[in-house]
Amino acid sequence: MKWAQSITVTLRTIRTLSTVVTCHARHRRMLVRFVGFGLGAATLTTVAAASGNTNADVLISPLDVSSFMAEPVTPLSTLVKDKDDMKVKMEMLIMKIQADFCRALENEEDPSTTFFVDRWTRAEGGGGVTCVIQNGKTFEKAGVNVSVVHGILPVDAVRQMKARGKELIGKELPFFAAGISSVIHPSNPHVPTVHFNYRYFEVTQENGEKMWWFGGGTDLTPYYLVEEDVRHFHSTLKKACDQHDAGYYPKFKKWCDEYFLVSHRNECRGVGGIFFDDFEMHSQEDCFKFVKSCAESVVPSYVPLVKKHKNDPYTSAERDWQLLRRGRYVEFNLVYDRGTKFGLYTPGARIESILMSLPVYAKWEYMHSPSDGTPEAKLTEILKNPKEWI
Repeated sequence: MKWAQSITVTLRTIRTLSTVVTCHARHRRMLVRFVGFGLGAATLTTVAAASGNTNADVLISPLDVSSFMAEPVTPLSTLVKDKDDMKVKMEMLIMKIQADFCRALENEEDPSTTFFVDRWTRAEGGGGVTCVIQNGKTFEKAGVNVSVVHGILPVDAVRQMKARGKELIGKELPFFAAGISSVIHPSNPHVPTVHFNYRYFEVTQENGEKMWWFGGGTDLTPYYLVEEDVRHFHSTLKKACDQHDAGYYPKFKKWCDEYFLVSHRNECRGVGGIFFDDFEMHSQEDCFKFVKSCAESVVPSYVPLVKKHKNDPYTSAERDWQLLRRGRYVEFNLVYDRGTKFGLYTPGARIESILMSLPVYAKWEYMHSPSDGTPEAKLTEILKNPKEWI
């Protein structure tokens, strides 16, 4: 027992040191990250040993956290004990998706630019891991946020859910929410912005009944329309959907076009993708598998577009257009987005993580309208009249 306790202290110390050390060469930083969190995986077996289980199989952890950007939010002992619980499965999934996406983006950046990793806790319950690049060569701002929170759902949030048709019994209800959310604002106007969000929610009602559902989606916002790129993006999402139901892609593509409508501008935020919410029509495990497939499609749907266009030449006029379109992006996020509203209603809300989706730079001009026949006008026409891409 003393051995297990001493190892735990040592591993925590090394993990802390790995967070403090800053290395500018990517391979050195990755090594530090691996050392710190590879040992974090060993802590899983240490915790199990400390709990009194001395079976030989406890030396092989059923969970591997070595590749994550930071230690999971939930205590490692709980992750091991409840590994088959959907709350744990979702947290492990979104931590992995965060790490995979961040490393894929780092590979497209200058070697001196890596994600700043901010692991935070919430006094009311839970916490998260926010990863951000700002003012990089490829990405002006790239944010990939994981949150795993629990507590009491406030009255305003309950009211908002009831307005969506949720039949919730009670006023202030215990809840659990785990999700990943990301928005990437590239430096080059010829690289599109991407957004994705996948989440799991549980609410316990006053009568003790537990409700659960999933939600999420992935969507693309180009500044200059390249139809080949948009078809690649939609085809990749359709392939992920078709693994589970051939009807999902057309249904969720339509939902995406409708959801990301900037009503006061009478135009969509981008060229769509997929969007779904209140996803609970099958078994919990089947729903989870669908969400997993969608989340795993983000890298192959988007990163090839970054590779293709990150070094394209562009003019100051094209940069101005990018900033104007970002202004429309901000309008949607602050006026209509459900996730932003829910986050702001939640007690102990971490504003920096909620507003991570906003770009470093954006622009508004009075009565701006692109000239007829220009690439800018072509994009605007598509935004006002969404089309089928595949």
